[in-house]
Amino acid sequence: MAVRVEVAASLYAWASERSGLDSDELADKFPKLRQWESGDHHPTLKQLEQFARATRTPVGYFFLSAPPDEQVPIPDLRTVGDRGVRRPSPDLLDTIYQCQQRQDWYRDYARGIGLDPVPHVGSLSTATPVEDAAAAVTAEMSFSVERRGQNWSEAFGYLRDQAEDSGVLVMVSGVVGSNTRRRLDPAEFRGFALADPLAPLVFVNGADTKAAQIFTLAHELAHIWLGESALSDADLGVQATHEVERWCNGVAAEVLVPLEVLQTDFDDHADLTDELDRLGEC
Repeated sequence: MAVRVEVAASLYAWASERSGLDSDELADKFPKLRQWESGDHHPTLKQLEQFARATRTPVGYFFLSAPPDEQVPIPDLRTVGDRGVRRPSPDLLDTIYQCQQRQDWYRDYARGIGLDPVPHVGSLSTATPVEDAAAAVTAEMSFSVERRGQNWSEAFGYLRDQAEDSGVLVMVSGVVGSNTRRRLDPAEFRGFALADPLAPLVFVNGADTKAAQIFTLAHELAHIWLGESALSDADLGVQATHEVERWCNGVAAEVLVPLEVLQTDFDDHADLTDELDRLGEC
């Protein structure tokens, strides 16, 4: 006789909502899901494992008496206007956990071969004027308007290489690990920084546009210079409500398009949209 597992009814709804999958789609895939939710029937262990895989939920969670309160394991500075952000998706959480594992490995490796701490980690504060902070980042990265190449892809590649040469691990992906069916959503997050003296790491959501990716990279590097881990929106189109995010946005913008250069090159007689497009291609 198959062994059946009694699961708290609230865990089914929690796992379904957490996964972001349509409840009707899950019900089609698991015909007895409604009976499981009502307690009239219980899944076999194999069925429960299949449901856990489908909803990207660790199977052990289904043995809890109530849904766990999952929190992002680093400071979450994302905002949507003045509202809070929704529950982190399994894709976001798994991406952070994977990066933390890689960071742990590299930290041990760096210690083992006697690498010195990366000197610019934590070398600035939000009291540092944005222009001075951007100058420090630009100098370390040897990055300037003249060196950013012909397009955003070239600029991103150059800045990424310079960041890695300076001791920062840069991870870029549009999916969770190597699973192409788990595409990351830029609307949920654009990047994050994991500050560490020996193994600073930034992650950029590769599913985003190239222009957005380079801004995210510069923004997350600002977090590294602050010495503070954070999950970010990194979006100039949204007014950041957190002081640190405003500062990092300002530093990133100044690194990519210095205000002095913008004031010199900007044609205030041209159509604004056309002029912004022109400057973006310069």
